[in-house]
Amino acid sequence: MKPAALLLTLLSSSLLAGCETGAETPAAAAQANKTEKAVAEWTMYGGQDASRFSPLADINVSNVKQLEVAWEHRSGDISDGTGEWGFSSLQVTPLVSDGRLYYCTPFGRVFALDAESGRELWQFDPQVKNKKSGIYPAVCRGVALWQAPEGERDKPCATRIIYGTRDAELIALDAQDGQACADFGHQGRISLKEEIAGAKPWEYYPTSPPYIQGDIAVIGALVPDNERVDVPSGVVRAFNVRSGKLVWAWEPVSEEYRQRHQDARGQTQYHLGSPNVWAPISGDPERGLVYVPTGNPSPDLYGGDRDGIDYYGSSTVALDAASGQVRWHFQTVHHDVWDYDVASQPTLFQLPEVGGGRPGLAQATKMGHIFLLDRETGEPLYPVEERPVPQGGVAGEHLSPTQPFPTHPAPLHLPEQLTADNMDGFVWFDRKSCQRELAKYRSDGMFTPPSLQGSVLYPSTTGGINWGGVSIDPYNGLMLVNQMHLASVVQLIPRDQYDAGNYSIDYPLEYYPMEGSPYGAKRFPLLSSLGAPCNPRPWGSLTAVDLASGEVVWRKPLGTTRGQAPWPLWFNTGSPNTGGPLTTAGQLTFIGATSDGYFRAFDSRSGELLWRTVLPYTGNSTPLSYRARKNGRQFVVIAAGGHGWSAPGDAIVAFALPED
Repeated sequence: MKPAALLLTLLSSSLLAGCETGAETPAAAAQANKTEKAVAEWTMYGGQDASRFSPLADINVSNVKQLEVAWEHRSGDISDGTGEWGFSSLQVTPLVSDGRLYYCTPFGRVFALDAESGRELWQFDPQVKNKKSGIYPAVCRGVALWQAPEGERDKPCATRIIYGTRDAELIALDAQDGQACADFGHQGRISLKEEIAGAKPWEYYPTSPPYIQGDIAVIGALVPDNERVDVPSGVVRAFNVRSGKLVWAWEPVSEEYRQRHQDARGQTQYHLGSPNVWAPISGDPERGLVYVPTGNPSPDLYGGDRDGIDYYGSSTVALDAASGQVRWHFQTVHHDVWDYDVASQPTLFQLPEVGGGRPGLAQATKMGHIFLLDRETGEPLYPVEERPVPQGGVAGEHLSPTQPFPTHPAPLHLPEQLTADNMDGFVWFDRKSCQRELAKYRSDGMFTPPSLQGSVLYPSTTGGINWGGVSIDPYNGLMLVNQMHLASVVQLIPRDQYDAGNYSIDYPLEYYPMEGSPYGAKRFPLLSSLGAPCNPRPWGSLTAVDLASGEVVWRKPLGTTRGQAPWPLWFNTGSPNTGGPLTTAGQLTFIGATSDGYFRAFDSRSGELLWRTVLPYTGNSTPLSYRARKNGRQFVVIAAGGHGWSAPGDAIVAFALPED
């Protein structure tokens, strides 16, 4: 997980009612929605198969312009960093079940609302003690939902809300009244810091929801980047949702590494500095697998002393849901020294025309690479090429000579290399300043290693594609992808110079001690004299990819400079964006994410912008859609609460067509 500091310096199921892939045409889906009006819930983060797709079509390309605000809820949990909390960022995607909408706030409170009206039903306050966030904003991306079998539905806590807090606690609540489930751990809580060594209060806690499969909740945690080599372990654990007891624990280190680093008693412990899993997890109940996206070891920007601890780093790992044993893993970056951890939730799909119809998994990455894998074996559905990448780096580093590049689809992040000829900015003299700035640093394309001179990192560590992930439209065979296109510079500083403070301080929010390594580091955006990104436009984009052919169907700038640059410098340049897309059977793709504060709906087939509205705050989250009751309205909901470049907020906003 990356701090908001970089962005502060920039341009100032889906549903249980899901259908079989390809079973209906969009027109048939729309007709079914007109006649049946069945309940369609959203019970998992990312929706069914983490596809961020809704089979509802009441709202469609013909009527989306009629959308209006149906209701809005405010929690009051906002912090601009001046009080006892750090900055807050409302990144949550709510869940909907049994006519209720559930969400968590950055302060760790949970709210239950009537999903039709937005009326508050209950709230739970965990009384979080760890309020200072260090380098990270306060976030809670979501809660998880568990339901007992039909025969047990009349018992207390038969439906449970399970989520993690900033105090590194896993909490279970009765979904009916918000009371803690007394049979879970100690009065509804368990500590996630048991057997976790070396964690300061702000250095270890979950930010993404647990993944529920059967009777287990699987969860990882945030650990700090680039602070020191001995940060807490990145162990992933599964807990029984009824009792809270530990079922299994998997630490992302190889058996060979474990054997080399046993303690004096011959007993293996959780290893400090191992890769962690902070991003959303997904799974395949039919195959008994859980898919975890891993980060990279600490420190992120130098790996000369890792000794193989990054074997599972920057990977998608399939674990046996019953035991936690590794079934397969696919590494998206070898020996990652760019902070390109896997931030996106693995997304499942199965389409007759894609990969021979095999069960597939799409793993999006910060590099703009999409790897399409067989989700049973981890083998690529299409060729992945090991291509030579820049070498050199710094003394003590051991770079991988090659990196994996997908061919279907081809890399989505363009251009491959920044040169003087493709520098941008707002106006012509701005472009000249970018050319002068670029000339100071090493720029050999993607995977240019960090250096003492300073190396251009494009895309930056925020992406590309971040935790918002991708959505898949099974009716049209499309994958919808939003990306940031921003360049940064990474510069390593020898340990003695860093410790002595012998370096220029131009961007004070982006300095990292990397204690225990031979270097400290600074990282800053590559900006023009007017504060615009130097890399080519668009600076944010939305892209539709045909999964069968691997070709780009359309690509559009996403976002404008509205609110981030003085008038008249408001351009359709694309903008920094954080959040994800929602695609529906109504042929629509909804997305907030942008720094200009708009919520937009595009025609999924053509990319035409059909509707947009200004949110109370920027919508840096992933939307959802649902029908809460039979013959009720279809709602589209987004959390609007800011992130980094914009003011923090607390709005959950529901949109629907007029009732008449």
